Amino acid sequence: MSKLKIGVIGAGSISEAHLGAYVNNNKVELYAICDLNEQRAKEKAEKYGAKKVYVDYNDLMNDPEVDAVSICTWNNTHAEIATAAVNSGKHVLVEKPMTTNVEKALKLEEAVKNSGKKLQVGFVRRYASNTQVLKKFIDNDDLGEIYFTKATCIRRLGNPGGWFSDVERSGGGPLIDIGVHVIDVLWYLMGRPKVKSISGNTYNKLGNRKNIKNLSFYQAADYDPEKNTVEDMANALIRFENGASMLVDVSFTLHAKKDEIAIKLYGTKGGAEVEPELAIISEKHDTIMNMTPQVDSLTFDFIDGFQNEIDHFVDVCLGEKETFSPVQDGVEMTKILCGIYESAQKGKEIYFD
Repeated sequence: MSKLKIGVIGAGSISEAHLGAYVNNNKVELYAICDLNEQRAKEKAEKYGAKKVYVDYNDLMNDPEVDAVSICTWNNTHAEIATAAVNSGKHVLVEKPMTTNVEKALKLEEAVKNSGKKLQVGFVRRYASNTQVLKKFIDNDDLGEIYFTKATCIRRLGNPGGWFSDVERSGGGPLIDIGVHVIDVLWYLMGRPKVKSISGNTYNKLGNRKNIKNLSFYQAADYDPEKNTVEDMANALIRFENGASMLVDVSFTLHAKKDEIAIKLYGTKGGAEVEPELAIISEKHDTIMNMTPQVDSLTFDFIDGFQNEIDHFVDVCLGEKETFSPVQDGVEMTKILCGIYESAQKGKEIYFD
């Protein structure tokens, strides 16, 4: 069987996770890498064994050898590049967020539908082993009706700088960068209910705290401490049409004692925690049970998660599986993220038809 030929567009930080996972998949030939910075693209191509290097993604789209692409570029370019890709006959894996506004999301959804090509949104936590273990319990009604969920993803010092902190390119700060992961995995495990209303808040109080010394943090490939136009933190209450609700708070910077991630669900028959580690809470014989599944990783394993996501995408392209994260879910998540920002800007709860 001939191998699936992959092109990766964008050779920045997150591309490493895609490139490494493609190289480890024996159904794939990593064929091309594209980046505005030609030198960076060449270095990645040499490191991972890609044959072709492109600077303009349109040239990659016109290459008939490429079967599918991973889009690892600035958030505000995702929809434009993904649309060009499906229109040129390529399958697409697009990093989250799928795009930065609802209009772009709907246009991309239409393009995917008309093209007949597959698009998978990079909601990597859906593909994590701890998420998939819990989903089996939920699908078998072990938690009953899930009516309340909450997520925290706090960095006390962690504004990556570069394009991440430029609202024009990123579309926002911690909410759209790291908040999307925790909101999406909860929404997915809840059964993807329709949103009814959102009340959100964003704060720009601390800036990027470039003055802090002696504590290292993740920095973007194009880190520039002088530019920061995104929020420090965001929080929201999301109500769904089925009566369930979700509470979320996320930050790039906050006067917190430590970084924190917590993802929790509460149902009529039981509860669960996805992070900081997988746990299932239930009752048996009038006794509350805290259960710890015996699995390889109770928490999100970054390398394993991306490998699962990429492997699944490859199988989708080959017609062997359906994606866990289709374009329609990308549209709904864009509505939620934009709804939080809109509510914060207007200072009031917003409602959806």
